[in-house]
Amino acid sequence: MREIAVVTVARSDFGIYLPLLKAIRANPDLRLRILVSGTHLSPEFGLTVREIEEAGLEIFERIESLIASDTPAAIAKSIGLGVLGFAQLFSRYKPDILMVLGDRFDMLPAAIAALPFRIPIAHIHGGEVTEGVIDEAIRHSLAKMSHLHFVAIEPYAQRLRQMGEEDWRIVVSGALSLDLIRSSKLLSAEQILKRFGIDVRNPSLLVTYHPVTLEVEDTERQITHLLEALGKLDVPCLFTYPNADTHGSFIIHAIEDYCQTHPQSTVVENAGQQEYWSLMARVSAMVGNSSSGIIESASFALPVVNVGSRQAGRIRPRNVIDCGYERDEILQAIRQAIDPEFRAGLGDLSNSYGDGHAAERIIQRLATIRLGRKLLVKRFVDHPFS
Repeated sequence: MREIAVVTVARSDFGIYLPLLKAIRANPDLRLRILVSGTHLSPEFGLTVREIEEAGLEIFERIESLIASDTPAAIAKSIGLGVLGFAQLFSRYKPDILMVLGDRFDMLPAAIAALPFRIPIAHIHGGEVTEGVIDEAIRHSLAKMSHLHFVAIEPYAQRLRQMGEEDWRIVVSGALSLDLIRSSKLLSAEQILKRFGIDVRNPSLLVTYHPVTLEVEDTERQITHLLEALGKLDVPCLFTYPNADTHGSFIIHAIEDYCQTHPQSTVVENAGQQEYWSLMARVSAMVGNSSSGIIESASFALPVVNVGSRQAGRIRPRNVIDCGYERDEILQAIRQAIDPEFRAGLGDLSNSYGDGHAAERIIQRLATIRLGRKLLVKRFVDHPFS
């Protein structure tokens, strides 16, 4: 059996992976090995490793890496600890293919450690652009270290070709998260009220705001203006925790203080994937700078206010309203998003990020790609300058 080791480091990537993990486990020619690291193992972020266990999936290895701090030095040290941990694992266990996803700093160590062991790497969600964060450099680094690419849409495949990647290594699979949306049973408004205390039958907002890591010195101003705009509207909000990035703890404290003075709003460490999709399907609008507002939101025809530069460069659907960091600009964008006329105009919206069958395409390539020298030795494809 061909062993596929999948690296998961956070609630966000696990929710994306889930349809693929189940498909690998169900395939008689493949053996799934789940490698858990990053915020999954952190009590501060909800100890989300339990979600993997509750899904009935066996964890092959836990790799501790995260330092309990969000300073630049702590992030850099966490990367180093992750490399050490994965190196120790690969010295006694080598999968046939190592699978990584996205652009997180705690995903990077697995790929770095795999290189000297000549382990083929498959990367999901390459070719995308997020100009406001250090994740931008990490994603492209992971792409260059990888031997197979599963991208969401054709323009992202073209970016990988521009980076010198051979065309046969690239599969336009669609976004994996849409597979889960297609198969998920959504919670009712009554169930959401019982679970979160938010009545989504009335105007309400889902808010997810992450640090913009190339603008960390501006984090306090950014979250202050966002919360001031939300306070002006006085609409119930459900906040989710930010990623474990530099100054993420500042955002958490600011949100918790806001909810103390606005008791109709609440914050959760981790909503859970089914619950998160259910919220996206039921709330009036989404506000923040999460990739889910770009990639998944169109599946629900959900109005999204995308604040600032974190997602700059990503191809976005027409339900997304971009705005800057100033309070009044955010306020104006939210008012546009919750206007019934704006949402009515999204009735025919389709999601260009996929059709909900990405896992099938990925599995087909994982099961049939020939292992060996051709896969490991990467040839850089030069393109003539125009």
